[in-house]
Amino acid sequence: MTSMLQEFNAESALLAERVQRSLVRVESGRWGAGAGTIWHSEGLILTNSHVARSRRLRVSLPDGRRAAARLLARSRDLDLAALTVQLNDLPTIELGDSATLQPGHWVMAFGHPWGVQGAATAGVVIGQGGQLPESPEFGRDWLAVGLHYRPGHSGGPLVDFSGRLVGINTVMVGPDVGLAVPVHEIKRFLKHSLQRAAA
Repeated sequence: MTSMLQEFNAESALLAERVQRSLVRVESGRWGAGAGTIWHSEGLILTNSHVARSRRLRVSLPDGRRAAARLLARSRDLDLAALTVQLNDLPTIELGDSATLQPGHWVMAFGHPWGVQGAATAGVVIGQGGQLPESPEFGRDWLAVGLHYRPGHSGGPLVDFSGRLVGINTVMVGPDVGLAVPVHEIKRFLKHSLQRAAA
């Protein structure tokens, strides 16, 4: 049993190290700061709409670099925002398949809760989409997870047991119940937003 726990701990630490490379801090002036996830190596970053509220956004990377960010697209309904920075060769996160997640599957959320940089917290999937009860909070295609989001988790990555992105941390709706925007909704948001921007 001890060796199994040691192996699990070592694998979790390696997973966290990989994910943290694509985790950024998004500074939004007087609105405070949240997290973001590098989606594309040429400077495309995903975060929550409620994180990107300032007209003067700045992004801090794990390697110490800082850059001004421009708001590329926003959806208040999905609470998503796409930012762009003038940096390239950024470390991206591998994408997972949120639709395959089942209640009980292990997940890990990353962010900067209460200013703790690159923090990780783990929990399990509670349900998603049609598995969730009808209510104002569950009225969208959310991914509900049994873990405790804190201020600073917003906009950070939610990953599966392989470290692949399955959602963007968004909001708490109860004790140890958090909601994330699933990755298939993020893809749809980006496709429609970038098409409009190019038109």
